[in-house]
Amino acid sequence: MKEFTFSPAPWVPFQDKEVLERVRNMKREELEKHSNPDFKIKIVPNYGGIVITDMVMRMKKSDDLDETLVMIIPNPDPAGYMQVAELVNHYKINCRNVHIFSMDEWADEDGNIAPPTYKSGFTYSFLKYLVNQIDESLRMPMENVHYPTDENAADYTKMIEDIGNGGADVSYGGPGWSGHVAFVDPLTPEFETDSVEEFIEMGSRIVTLNPLTIIQNSLHGVFGQSGDLANVPPKAFTVGPRDIKNTRERILRLGITTGGTFSSWQRMVGRLVLHGPVTPLVPSSIMQLWPTRAYVTEALAAPIQVNELAGY
Repeated sequence: MKEFTFSPAPWVPFQDKEVLERVRNMKREELEKHSNPDFKIKIVPNYGGIVITDMVMRMKKSDDLDETLVMIIPNPDPAGYMQVAELVNHYKINCRNVHIFSMDEWADEDGNIAPPTYKSGFTYSFLKYLVNQIDESLRMPMENVHYPTDENAADYTKMIEDIGNGGADVSYGGPGWSGHVAFVDPLTPEFETDSVEEFIEMGSRIVTLNPLTIIQNSLHGVFGQSGDLANVPPKAFTVGPRDIKNTRERILRLGITTGGTFSSWQRMVGRLVLHGPVTPLVPSSIMQLWPTRAYVTEALAAPIQVNELAGY
């Protein structure tokens, strides 16, 4: 009988079937190997404690040495950030030298950035669960708390570079369903280029979101976890590939499952990010070029295989 074959739907960003088949069939022991020795991949049961500890240790060092610390952080992460704040308070870490840059924020169809009062927004979340959870006597000054606004959008990359002496000390994050880093989505007009060299020099900006990013976020708690596509904003502001390039160290996290089940939209795209080609079609793949610690949970390292008895 003739073998059934097909090409991916035309809206799928990355379409190289040979590469897709290779990463799809990677074994667990292969995932931790990479040709770039500075791109370190580690499979762990859970990376939550690692990331929390990393943030707190950097804040403690900043306090002890009286040195500026610049962090680009993703949102929302209420559970993680409340733990960071609790440890900062418990150990009385003074965050006077800490600068935090929120990685991205939603925008409407005209490119107007959501205000801090938007309860599904990233600024609302990181102010509520990180900044305002830190004791006022230890909290970083509000002028050190940076988040995208209509007023600073044109200067966001310059702000990071100026305060961070060329770039942030560390950025945290994980790839979206589209392979995005922050909200740097593939196949969007604002980041349209086939050249990796050109791509990694693009700074922060408003971006038209890839449909996969809308779909992914319709499953998130702040949008009701109900596939309510019309409730997810169509655009966003995001740091650019240049901001990721200029960061001195990147921490990449791959461990998202759907509601704590085995189901995960990140399992396949994570393999592309880690072991596919570096390409604007998989924006997070640029992290393969520079010093990065990539933590992959056991759940995400599980094999991709047919499960005839499972549904969605």
